[in-house]
Amino acid sequence: MTRHHTPLILIALAAIGCNNPALAKTPQTDADAPRRIADAILAAQIEANGVPGMAAAVTRDGTLIWVGTAGYRDLERKLPVDPDTSFRLASVSKLLTATAAIMLHDRKRLDLDAPVQRYLPGLHLSWPADITPRHLAAHMSGIPHYQDVDAARGKVRFGSVNEAVAIFANRPLLFAPGTRYQYSSYGYTLLSAAIEGAADMPFLSFVSRAIIQDLPLRPDLAPDPAHDTVAYEFEGGAIRPAASHDYSYSWGGAGFRGTAHGVALFGARVMRDGFLSPKARAMMWTPSLMNDGTPVMEGEDRVAFGWRIRTDNDGQRIAHHAGAAIGARSALMLYPERGESVALLSNAVWVSDITETAAMLAAPFQADPTGPQTPCPIWASQYSGSFGDKPVTGTVRFAITDGICRGTLGLGNAAGDWFDALPQTSTDGLAVISILPGDRLDRGALVTPSGTYDFRRQPDGSFVAALSPARKFVVRLQR
Repeated sequence: MTRHHTPLILIALAAIGCNNPALAKTPQTDADAPRRIADAILAAQIEANGVPGMAAAVTRDGTLIWVGTAGYRDLERKLPVDPDTSFRLASVSKLLTATAAIMLHDRKRLDLDAPVQRYLPGLHLSWPADITPRHLAAHMSGIPHYQDVDAARGKVRFGSVNEAVAIFANRPLLFAPGTRYQYSSYGYTLLSAAIEGAADMPFLSFVSRAIIQDLPLRPDLAPDPAHDTVAYEFEGGAIRPAASHDYSYSWGGAGFRGTAHGVALFGARVMRDGFLSPKARAMMWTPSLMNDGTPVMEGEDRVAFGWRIRTDNDGQRIAHHAGAAIGARSALMLYPERGESVALLSNAVWVSDITETAAMLAAPFQADPTGPQTPCPIWASQYSGSFGDKPVTGTVRFAITDGICRGTLGLGNAAGDWFDALPQTSTDGLAVISILPGDRLDRGALVTPSGTYDFRRQPDGSFVAALSPARKFVVRLQR
């Protein structure tokens, strides 16, 4: 596995992200600090994870306030990612499909609790007649996800959604509808067929006209060499171009692509009054229940109508979805009460907590500058603490660079062993970047090969980053 060395000087110089040109002309005043910090986090993340290219965007109240890019959309030709680079959206595509279904429900053309067969008169399904659009959107229909027999699915262009449904229409259900949760992109293929029937037009046409409209999003039908990123994958720790792949078997589940600001603006549109009725939007974000009243869960998230719902460390409600596909890792996260939308896209699958990473890219725009002010620990030279249940020690260096407190935590311990085991590039040091400008480190972003995490100062003076409920990285700084 190739190792990346990330000394402090590289972190200080790693602001290779570039903003939207309209934003980049603004002088670097205090008002620009959140954008500079988000740029630095994105640049450090791509240095740590070895992914060729990434892009991210944040909106507030429908206005684009930051676009960041880092790395390359084409390594061979040395073409950098720019704000107009188009990435595969992977399963973030499901949010377009779920929103289309809710819009049709809003227009009284799709009953979410009616048998889906009502909208599929030309299709014969071998299953019981009690599968509904709500079952499909919340992954409790019993329809299986991709199986071994589907290994070559990306080599065929299906001429219609109905043809794609025929792939799995005769496969047995995994369980009775409404009794369990099992993620299924094929369920979204069937949901897209129901949308076609309710809209009385092809699925891609309805999504394009009613949902995408003027946004830089589109189905992955034909390549756009001027804007599309090459799809990459890791193999033996090295990055290489991925084989071509046709997503016509599940346009609604994984088949769209677009720019980071296009995805963020889609999220802003969903929150905008008038696009959906408040009642329909609330229904879309209401956690789903199984037949016995048990909430539908995926990890710590409640599964709503396509969207996942959770509460962050500050008590803010989040509606989100992430995706992974050949040559893509993606996330869209909404803060409905804040009116904020954040999108993060990349051109390779990487072992990542991408939702946490997206949240930390939004954090500089949400931080309260009037809170406690802990001076940047430029005095520290080492740390001790724990990683999960194992003790760790290492070197540490901090400095104030470009008006931001930044540092590096040296590894060579249990934390380093864990990151080295990931199937992508590793690092000898983890970047820490304060989410507030100036001489302070009350809260930072801990940038690792698996994603960026909230690095918070505790009352006892230590800093803690939760990589998972069972794995916390506790750091106590020392001289």
